Amino acid sequence: MNPVSPSQPLTDAELDRLEEFFHGVNSDEAMTLEQLDGFFCALICGPEVVLPSEYMPYIFGGELGQWPGFSTIEEAQDITTLLMRHWNNIAQTLLRGEVYPVLLGADESGMAQGNEWAIGFEQGIYLRQDGWKTLADDRKFNAALLPIISLADEAASPNSSRITPEGREEILDYLAPSVLVIYRYFREPKKSPSQPRNSKKRTRGQGKQ
Repeated sequence: MNPVSPSQPLTDAELDRLEEFFHGVNSDEAMTLEQLDGFFCALICGPEVVLPSEYMPYIFGGELGQWPGFSTIEEAQDITTLLMRHWNNIAQTLLRGEVYPVLLGADESGMAQGNEWAIGFEQGIYLRQDGWKTLADDRKFNAALLPIISLADEAASPNSSRITPEGREEILDYLAPSVLVIYRYFREPKKSPSQPRNSKKRTRGQGKQ
């Protein structure tokens, strides 16, 4: 059997394995897969390196400095490998200058909402807020943050008016291209990165498109 590449995308079964583990560790506080994907995208795109020892507790819903209690060494190796492969897949895709197809879960009607992904992304920004101010203050490029902010704000204010279905579809179409724009911004701040339109969405129960 050929060894699995450290940046090979996770299969549906492997994504389910992660989700099951998160719920077993801390079902109320641990991130969902959608939040994890947004969180990793922000950390990879961001202006500063954030070490696993700092960001891992946020994934599992523990206190800073705490790691989840693995039942066996094999389980620890399995979960850590899956997380690092997912990280590496995002990082390598963006490094190649390609749009990463963000991981969006589906609601009971089978539709993607994107709110949890945006919450995860904002959590990643929170870890290095000062470094992200450069993009937030840049009138030429800060529009890349708007799809993320709009979805996160909707989740934070449930009593406010909801995004229309048409508006949501447009916002979701811009999520993945915006990630690439943000990634390029912090590495090529003097260039004008293009923003491709096409974005892929993965809903639970479906294979990667």
